[in-house]
Amino acid sequence: MILVLLGTHELPFTRLLKEVERLKVNGTIDEEIIVQNGHTKYESDVLTLKPFVSFEEMDQLYNQARFVITHAGTGSVITGLKKGKKVIAAARLEKYGEHNDDHQIELVSVFVEQGHILSWEDGEDLGNVIQQLETFEPIPFHSEKEKLLGLLRDFIEKA
Repeated sequence: MILVLLGTHELPFTRLLKEVERLKVNGTIDEEIIVQNGHTKYESDVLTLKPFVSFEEMDQLYNQARFVITHAGTGSVITGLKKGKKVIAAARLEKYGEHNDDHQIELVSVFVEQGHILSWEDGEDLGNVIQQLETFEPIPFHSEKEKLLGLLRDFIEKA
């Protein structure tokens, strides 16, 4: 199963769904595709759409997924990485009315540069990116949260 995540942002991200559906219809993808589509209104005969799911269901979907295709939301990307999944991230773009700005481009570029994920860029064939997953070996992600919290504690205690 492939898990596709659009997050909960109120603006639609149909561009990604159209590309995933195209690959399913043309046979490039032959396995089940479950989509958490949030506020993105979409109808499909080949995708299983779930607007919103509980934390528990989302956790199960991540665990069952062979790989994850996600909007470039920090939580969605990092959860996939922490679960050891191969992740393809797609930035929501302001020019298509998918987000208020283009900050997701920056997030994707950092994770790609560090070797954690692959990305689907505007105008690119997602099928080519999926093919790259077969040989892609992501560098494991290690959160720096504890290091950051330690720096903040030190700063506060010295103030």
